[in-house]
Amino acid sequence: MTPERNVSFEIAMAQSFPHEWKNWQRELSDCVACPHHCHANRLTGSLGFCKTDAWCNISSICIHRGEEPPISGTKGICNIFFSRCNLQCVYCQNHQISTLIGPAPGNKMSLQEVVADVLKCLDAGCLNVGFVSPSHQVVQMKAIIHAVRQEGRNPVFVYNTNGYDTVDTLRSLEGLMDVYLPDMKYMNDAVAKQWSGAADYPEVATAALREMFRQKGTAVQFGDNGIAEAGLIIRHLLLPGQVQNSLDVLRFIAHELSPRVYVSLMSQYYPTDNVRNDALLGRRPTYEEYTRVVSEMESLGMTRGWIQEMASHASYRPDFEKDHPFEYQ
Repeated sequence: MTPERNVSFEIAMAQSFPHEWKNWQRELSDCVACPHHCHANRLTGSLGFCKTDAWCNISSICIHRGEEPPISGTKGICNIFFSRCNLQCVYCQNHQISTLIGPAPGNKMSLQEVVADVLKCLDAGCLNVGFVSPSHQVVQMKAIIHAVRQEGRNPVFVYNTNGYDTVDTLRSLEGLMDVYLPDMKYMNDAVAKQWSGAADYPEVATAALREMFRQKGTAVQFGDNGIAEAGLIIRHLLLPGQVQNSLDVLRFIAHELSPRVYVSLMSQYYPTDNVRNDALLGRRPTYEEYTRVVSEMESLGMTRGWIQEMASHASYRPDFEKDHPFEYQ
């Protein structure tokens, strides 16, 4: 990234958002957007943990029909897949774009380029816009939201996050974000450290979920078309050999938040090439593991949400080297 290009970025942002830019400039020049608290000056090319500068670093903007029914709807959601990630899960199904190793995946896009692609998806019938792995590009996400609204569009905005978010960042999104769609991956520090490089994940994610719950509560507001227009939906991915972790996640949600929170229990895990030879991660969850977790969900009275079928893993294998990563659907 050349200094001239950073200057042009700042000028464009300042001209487009004169009222917001002062705060955004401060956030980018001393980045504490996510729990790593790198204090990187991303305007001058300092990248921090996520190896991401101030530009919109995006791997794909596409229509995705594979999310939960009220997220995808009948027309699909316009998903913006940010490059890199502030977690490094060894089994990540989006490893092509989440990795911090090697050249940056995706493209450095101007705000105008991003908005143009989003508008194409909206014109094709999408009613909502999702931000996937946005925790390290929150300022860029805010700018996209403001720019889309400046075009006279008002889609439902969805924060699709791994759950590794700071409470302060989430508070800055109150009134701006319509739907929170976080993961709750772990309640076990050792597993979180081993598989995602973040021993503090349980502490951070439970605090983040409490903040999202404070903002949205248990109700999900649905439009006449069945699209979720506001609310909180918590995802949990069942991992092989980690039944107790899944039970602890569900118990946290039911006991510390509410059993009436909408939960999406996901069984789509499959071993990527990165973990194919791992003793645990190299296999799929078993039917017995699956049924134990489903039974616990039912016994906790968690009747709101969705449970993926065991065969779902065959339908969630994106290839971000393609123009449309989900074109098989």
